[in-house]
Amino acid sequence: MLVDIVPIGDISAAVKREASAGLRSVYDCDVSVHSNQAIPEGAFDRSRNQYRAEQFIELASRIGRGEKNIGITEKDLYYRRRNYVFGLAYLNGNGSVISTYRLQTSTDGGITNKPAEEVLSDRVRKEVVHEIGHTLGLEHCDNNKCVMSFSPTVREVDVKEENLCGTCSRLVH
Repeated sequence: MLVDIVPIGDISAAVKREASAGLRSVYDCDVSVHSNQAIPEGAFDRSRNQYRAEQFIELASRIGRGEKNIGITEKDLYYRRRNYVFGLAYLNGNGSVISTYRLQTSTDGGITNKPAEEVLSDRVRKEVVHEIGHTLGLEHCDNNKCVMSFSPTVREVDVKEENLCGTCSRLVH
């Protein structure tokens, strides 16, 4: 399987590296990194001062070269009535997206005492693995240590591990 990372806006080399490493370690897949793309036109919602996650998925799906494609952006994303999302994917789809906007620091209610850059690296790896898991048909897992557990706040992101639990792993392998 090839997963294409589609940077949308300015994404650091470190974030691209971490996303790639996380995907390869959990899914044993090939990973390519697309050229940087502009923010999708019309994605910004002035009333919310946020961006519509669906439009980033559509862009990643359309231009990505992989069987699975994941957009990565620094923009603050939302979906429907949710205040924000760390990422979004459609079950069994080929596109997904994560945002680093709310994954940035360790002083945000998370439960880690690592340096900020390590915190961001850990969270990026977990979120790309989580969203690609949805594209592979995995739903949210009840095991809070599983990377597929639902994480409405960074606290839950920090608690979960970077790997699939045994049940989720059997579903995709």
